[in-house]
Parts: sequence; structure tokens; C-alpha cells
Amino acid sequence: MAQSLSTTLPKPTSSSSPACTLLFIFTLCILTIYTLHHHHNPHPPPPSTTNPPSVSTFINSASNYTISTYLRHLTLHPHIAGTPPSSAAAAYVTSHFQSFNIPTHVTNFSVLLSYPVSSSLTAHFSNSSTVSLTLTEPGFGSDSEVVRPYHAYSPSGTAYGKAVYVSHGREEDYRALAAAGVNVNGCIAVVKRGGGMSRNAVVVKAAERGVTAVVMFTDGNGNGVERGTVLDGVGDPLTPGWGASGGGDVERLRMEDSEVSGRFPVVPSLPVSAETAAVILGSLGGPRVAHIWKNGEVDQVRKFDRVGPGPTFLNFTYEGENKVGVIQNVFGVIKGSEEPDRFVVLGNHRDAWTYGAVDPNSGTAALIDIARRYSLMMRLGWNPRRTIYLCSWDAEEFGMIGSTEWVEQNLVNLGSKAVTYINVDCAVQGPGFFAAATPQLDDILVEVTKKVTDPDNSGSTLFDKWKTNNEGSPLIERLSDVFSDFSPFLHHAGVPSVDLYYGKAFPVYHTAFDSYDWIVKHGDPLFHRHVAVAGVWGLLALHLADDPILPFNYLSYAAQLQNHTQSLYKLIKGDVSLHPITSAIEELVDVAKQVEDEIKKIKDEEAEGRVLDLKRRVLNDRLMFAERGFLDSDGIRGRQWFKHLVYGPASEGKLGFFPGVADAIYESKRQSVIQHEIWRVGRAIQRAASALKGELT
Repeated sequence: MAQSLSTTLPKPTSSSSPACTLLFIFTLCILTIYTLHHHHNPHPPPPSTTNPPSVSTFINSASNYTISTYLRHLTLHPHIAGTPPSSAAAAYVTSHFQSFNIPTHVTNFSVLLSYPVSSSLTAHFSNSSTVSLTLTEPGFGSDSEVVRPYHAYSPSGTAYGKAVYVSHGREEDYRALAAAGVNVNGCIAVVKRGGGMSRNAVVVKAAERGVTAVVMFTDGNGNGVERGTVLDGVGDPLTPGWGASGGGDVERLRMEDSEVSGRFPVVPSLPVSAETAAVILGSLGGPRVAHIWKNGEVDQVRKFDRVGPGPTFLNFTYEGENKVGVIQNVFGVIKGSEEPDRFVVLGNHRDAWTYGAVDPNSGTAALIDIARRYSLMMRLGWNPRRTIYLCSWDAEEFGMIGSTEWVEQNLVNLGSKAVTYINVDCAVQGPGFFAAATPQLDDILVEVTKKVTDPDNSGSTLFDKWKTNNEGSPLIERLSDVFSDFSPFLHHAGVPSVDLYYGKAFPVYHTAFDSYDWIVKHGDPLFHRHVAVAGVWGLLALHLADDPILPFNYLSYAAQLQNHTQSLYKLIKGDVSLHPITSAIEELVDVAKQVEDEIKKIKDEEAEGRVLDLKRRVLNDRLMFAERGFLDSDGIRGRQWFKHLVYGPASEGKLGFFPGVADAIYESKRQSVIQHEIWRVGRAIQRAASALKGELT
């Protein structure tokens, strides 16, 4: 069995000995010969008599070896978007899709990207000593092919001031500091990543408080440095709302236009390692940390006790370059045989800050392997009912740019033809399966996990482990946050969406240590978790592409909306009326029940041999369009690009749904504003119910 011959496959490096390189090649040869004669699904699934031939073929053609091989090649070099190595990675994906006889094309966009030129950080201590602080990881100096740690789209600038620790940089943190008599104006803030704050929000909030520069660290990264973007929102800053097509014939706004400049912070920032941050924090005076954050929520570095400001001064410099560059989205398209104008879209981004073994190429390798398995099925005579798009996005790390530009360019067709978007960013980060989805997809997601073997226990299914980890019921999260390529599909286009991954977090996130070696030593040595994620991803797409009636359950959606409303009621405590939402949910429940009866009737008629293609098509369109009803043309107040009123980013609070209502509660606090946002949500739910019903009033 493949399980017994699966092995870790460490990446040969330039420093590897000839013997090590020969051993690696020998291992690959042995495994290659083995694959010619044996099945290599590492954990054959439990026997089933209900799987159609296409599903069985897909399950039985799983291969941890091929996924590991794809990942090794993808991570040989860092491949940040807009660079030659990134183009090479695009060519690698393209060549594999083509080798599987899947029609493939590349769509280019010319977008604003951001790169570092120089940076420095010097500490001036109270004993008159001066230290030039380390900004790069050990072994990755100025001559390394890995990009130096930086924040994309940070403004260039210099600053000199006292260092002050502001915890996560939230509004509540600044209030706590002010209450302790700490004045941060004119200081350089040291911020610990987390607390629900994006990098952009941290820097913007710091500037509002008079901070002149920001230094960020991630606890637990050791000497790794977390790169990232500080751009607000998603997509190319110069073409907001329309696709930045690769040709020159496209409107681009100017950097000084308010719609562009408003997306950039006004003070510079840099990431540093936790070890570098500890050097600064350990030298601070001022009030004690425990006296300011009494709830124990503050970080666990435990190498410092005071917040400043000073007596240590920091001398901060950063120079960056923003320039228009070409990015490449790669598409493999398997045309549907019966409904070619209905699209099931699978997506993963390909670009990485460094080597990208976890983020994102664990997902890229899984996507290529899904393409391989679909190709095998096609050679055996299968074709999907609906068209499947296999999408490899570029420039996600800069702000979901590749996927956003494509969605904006194809908005009308996606709005009228896209069935579902299924996203995998980091396929494997560590142990434990996690999923997030719009609620009508809950049931089919659960059913698919019952067909995939648990990679850590071959005697049970992924579903068994998933429900055990969540007290007997699988936990499916929702998609309000903006952290991957599902955002333009759901938040802007209203396409039902899913996001899948293994492992909650990993310590080498966005650092130079996110390498193939880390995967084989820590993340998934035998690549069985990769196989599991690919299994769920590919099977989910098969059901959505092949099931005659789309496996959507809007009773599940209505139940989730009821739970959201109950949570909201506890928060507002009767200050405003929730009747607009509750009455709309009742309407959605009634329509969803009618749809369930309609589905049963159609299936009964089909069992009797009656052909009902047109009736089924009309029903599927209603199931598909209902999610669009949650969109509002005016969008979320202050962030109009985000149109979804149930799931989308809120500027404050941890509500996780009804973003406009959350903003009104935490920002405006005026009952009339809160009530208006409640009415807007109620109308959105009514629109969804109306689309699901499919009749005019």
C-alpha cells in the first residue's frame, strides 16, 4: 500500500551533499515505479455501495505522492507576485493542466503592486548604547532570494521617537493606556498581531492616535518575520470596481485620487520578529503591563513588564516602491455536457511572500491533483453536467487582487451563471479539519466528509473526527472576514461559497521558513492531510457539478439567520425592533419548505420515468439566485464595494454577521441608524426569499 511506502521527501538545497541528492532521486524513482503498479490512495475509504462511478473513481485515484511532488516543485524558489519566479509558477500550473488535456488559458491583469527598497530600525537605549535591530530572518540576508520583511503598500518614511507598547493596537487598548496616563502621541508603537485587527486597521488606528510609525511582531514566530499587506479592502487600488485588464486600454485612477489614497495608511510600518520586539520591549519603563490590561488578555512574551513610552528611542526608516506590474490568473475549464452555462468554480491562489509551502501552495498542489483525477475520470468517459473552472489566482497576498479583478471583469456572467465558489488557500497548516460556508451548503459539506477517510485514523471518516472535535456536531464557520479569495465571490457577487483547510494556524506564517521542509517535518509528513482536503474539495465540486438538483438547503440558512437574530437580540437588549428581520426569516422559512416539497415531488416524478429537465432547470436557478438576494446595491456603509448584508466585514465588534448593523451598534450607537440597518437586512432576506420562490408580487 502507498501508506507503507509513503515517506518524507526533503527538498534538496544548494548545500545538499551529492549523496543526499542521489538519495532523494533514488527515493523518487522507487516511488515512481511503485505508482505504476499500485493504487496509492493512502487510506482507502470505507466500503460504499452508494457512490456513483465518477465519485468512486475520484476517491480511489487519490495520491499523496503526486501532491508531494507538485508541492516540492512549486516551492523550489520564492515567488512573490509580479516577479519572474511567480511567472514560472504560473507556467508550472498551466503546463500540468494542459498535460491533463484540460483546456487552459491565462488571463493577465496590470495592477499596482508594492515592493521594499530599504529599511532599518535602530534602538537608542537609556545607557547611551545603540543597537541596529535585525529585520531579516537568520540565513536570509540581503543577498537572499527571499524578499526582505516588509508591509506592502506602506508609505515610505522616517520616524524618531520613544517606543511604546500598545498591545494589539485596538481602540480599547489605547483607552486603557490613556487611563494609565500613557501618552502615545509622537511615539513609535510596538504592536502584537492579533486581537481581530487587520494590519491596515492597526496602522490607521495608530495614526489617529498620533503615532508616527508602527512596528509589528507576531508572538510565537520566534525569529520568523510575518510579511503582509496594509492595503485597505481588496483588489487593484487603481481600478476600484472594474477589472484591470492586461492591455493598456483601461481606466486607472491616480494615486492622489481620494478613492485610491484612502486605501493606504498615512504612517509607515514594518514587521519584526518576536525576538527583535523583545529587545525593545524589555528596555521600556513606564506603567506595568499588568496594571493596564488586568484581564490577562495581553501577550505571553513574558520578557518585559512595562509599556513605556521610552526611555528607549527608535530610529525608523522605510522606503518602498509602488509600481504597476503584470499578474497571471490560470484557468483550467472542463465544459459541462448538459448545462455548460452553469459554473462550479474551484480556486486557490498561487503567489507567496516566500516559498509558500503552506500558504498557499499546499492548496495549489491539491488543486493540480484534483485536475489530474478529473482528467482520469474524463478518459474513462465522465463529463460533468455543469462546467467546472479550476482557478489559480495571482497576487492574493497583496489584497485578493487576482480573484477580485477577475470577478469584477466577469461580474454579469458570474452573477447569472455561477453556482458555487469553493476556496482552498492553505490546504494544510496542521491537525484538525476546518470549514466555513454559506449555510445552504452545510448539508452537502457534511455528507462529503463522510466519504473521505480521516488522514490521522484510517479506521474512521473525516466526518467522525470532525464531529468528535466539536462535541458531537461538525462546526461550520461563516465567511464574514476578508482573508482569502472567496471574498469577491461572496461579498461582491453573491455566489454561495465554501472555504476549506486543515489546521487552525501555523508558526511560520508569511515567514522565510514556510518551506517544503517545514511541511515534511511538521505540517503533514506523509501528505495524508493534503489528500483529505483534496478529497473534500473535489467531491464537493463533483456533487455541485453533477447532481441533477443542486444540493442547497435554505431551511439550514433560515435556521442560521434565526440564530444570528437571537444573538443580536441579546446584544441590543430590546432598544430597537428586530421585527423586520424576524418577519423576513419567517417568509424565507415558508418558501424554503415549499422548495423542499417541490424537490421531493420532482424526484418522485423522475423515479417514475418522466423527463423534467426544464422544471429542474428553473428550480436550480432559483436555488442559485437566492444568495444574490442578500446583496444590496449601496453596499455596507463606508465600504460600498462589499454588498452582502448578512456576511461581510464589520469595522468594529465581533458580531460575525449583519455587518451594517454591527457598524451601527459599535460606531453610531444612534437608535435610528441601527433601526435603519435592521430594515436593510430584513429587505435583503425578503429579496432572497423572493428569488427562491421565483414569482413576482
